[in-house]
Amino acid sequence: MNPIRTFIIFGLQQARSCIFPAVIFLTLAASKLIHIPFVSRYDFILAVCILAQALMLMFKLETWDEFKVICMFHVIGLVLELYKVHMGSWSYPEEGWTKIGGVPLYSGFMYASVASYICQAWRNLNLRIRHWPKAVWTVGISVLIYLNFFTHHYLWDLRWWLTLLLVVVFFRTWVYFDVAGKTFRMPLVLSFFLIGFFIWVAENISTFFGAWQYPDQDHAWRLVHIGKISSWFLLVVISIIIVAQLKKVKENEQAAERTADAVRHPLP
Repeated sequence: MNPIRTFIIFGLQQARSCIFPAVIFLTLAASKLIHIPFVSRYDFILAVCILAQALMLMFKLETWDEFKVICMFHVIGLVLELYKVHMGSWSYPEEGWTKIGGVPLYSGFMYASVASYICQAWRNLNLRIRHWPKAVWTVGISVLIYLNFFTHHYLWDLRWWLTLLLVVVFFRTWVYFDVAGKTFRMPLVLSFFLIGFFIWVAENISTFFGAWQYPDQDHAWRLVHIGKISSWFLLVVISIIIVAQLKKVKENEQAAERTADAVRHPLP
């Protein structure tokens, strides 16, 4: 098949996987340009996010299992937001009824949109992962990464050591995906970085439209520091590990059910 056509199909599959993030970006842009009477911008964005999530479930663009994963990541992201805003890492300067501790509730959906993309891409690209490490390593490194987002304000920032540990743990791990009937593969660590990079690009768009604001963007918008890619890289690791680990648990449960059913109803 023509490589250009394959790349276009791959791009369309990626776009299909980004429905929820696209809704958030369009809402951020629209609410920046258009003032809605009697409704604060943050509250409007939250309402659109809730409606979008409900419609994705209604039209079966997401399964209930995927919705549970997205909700989990929503909580993980919101807790992180509350802490980071409290520490002054960034801020949400506009007013809104749906703000807690200076954080608008819609912010959790931005993290949830990452999980939504991963769940959608998993299905649309028929992702398979080979040589997945043991749960003690994947869960352990996720916990360490998440804790480092909090503890680096008081202790050493271990992100580069954790990145090195990631390379070691996932050195043999490859992700396989299908495009136009052909199978491709990529080192999983590389996919972590690529997704993190594109989230950083999306972050620049988001801050441009005033989704949140870093201290150096008080007076005028400027490019988000390129070092933030490392933060998104590590956050992507957590989200992919959560999705992959839960899918692995689900597959094991289904395999156990099939085995039990075969025992109960043996073939004649």
